[in-house]
Amino acid sequence: MRGMGKTKTMRRTVFVGLCGAALAGAALAAPSTALADGAGSTPNRGLSWQLKESGSDARFRGLAAVSRRTAWVAGTKGTVLRTSDGGKTWRDVSPPGVAALEFRDVEAFDGRRAVVLAIGEGEASRVLRTEDGGATWTESFRNTDAQAFYDCMTFFDRRHGLAMSDPVDGRYRILSTADGGRSWKVLPNAGMPAAQEGEAGFAASGQCLVGSGPRDVWLATGGAARARVLHSADRGLTWTATDAPIPAGDPARGVFGLAFRDRTHGIAVGGDYRADQPSPKAAAVTGDGGRSWDPSGRPPPAYRSGVAWFPHSRSAALAVGPTGTDVTADGGRTWRTVDTGSYDTVDCVEDGSCWASGEKGRIARLERR
Repeated sequence: MRGMGKTKTMRRTVFVGLCGAALAGAALAAPSTALADGAGSTPNRGLSWQLKESGSDARFRGLAAVSRRTAWVAGTKGTVLRTSDGGKTWRDVSPPGVAALEFRDVEAFDGRRAVVLAIGEGEASRVLRTEDGGATWTESFRNTDAQAFYDCMTFFDRRHGLAMSDPVDGRYRILSTADGGRSWKVLPNAGMPAAQEGEAGFAASGQCLVGSGPRDVWLATGGAARARVLHSADRGLTWTATDAPIPAGDPARGVFGLAFRDRTHGIAVGGDYRADQPSPKAAAVTGDGGRSWDPSGRPPPAYRSGVAWFPHSRSAALAVGPTGTDVTADGGRTWRTVDTGSYDTVDCVEDGSCWASGEKGRIARLERR
């Protein structure tokens, strides 16, 4: 979506040997400051975000957690950072000559192989790939259609992935790769429903396009009369669209982030990204793969851009945004604010690690106090 600030511009994440449910329980059992103020300085029990010194002032909306020790972030001014020591140090592995690009998504397969997406109109939308930890980069896609504006990407496995653009000629455009991001092709749009007037995706957290399993993928939308979630069960060839009960009717409102723990159970977060506007219905849940969505009974109190399930949990998840972090222990039906620090995106991985990132170079890892 063009602008976020103009009208667009805006991506997932507990400990080895501990399950996500236990961690969420610890956060919920602790006081409302269990995750502190973003610096992890006040709590002495439960969970807290521990800020990691990034050495950068970039805004990191792109985040890929690989493990407790390894993570990648991508953001403004063409910045890409990587850690391999749990965030103690961050190596600047930004591609050369791309300071004008806005990276909004990064997908990493390990500590050496990663794919980053730059957003923008026309040739500003690009995909770059590294196989050596960011020492060298190869541009694998550059958009040449002035109507296209790419927002997010996702991978089903190490080879197969998709990227999505705002509507072109009235339908969302989908890119596909079958070789780990080395090459891309535009999929036919015959199976894509028509977009609403003014509808687009939000490049806020790298989570407007997410997958679960080998073939299922969901696309989040906003900016139109109704917020919607589109679903494909065949890697982007055919899609169905369902309305989501999240604020809409304005270019700044809609679904900003999605997370699915399997092919049926998902959470959507969003609202109105403008700081002076309320977001009374900032989350929704589905138990049928997105065929229907129900509003959270007690949603987060404000706009949220990123969401992630705790690993190995059927009911615990995190949501983040500029005004705080919320935790749910019942699959997204009710949320409790546990932190007031600013983050744009959150990512959890199978070894139990959760990471978050956002404005002014902020990167944090979830720690047990």
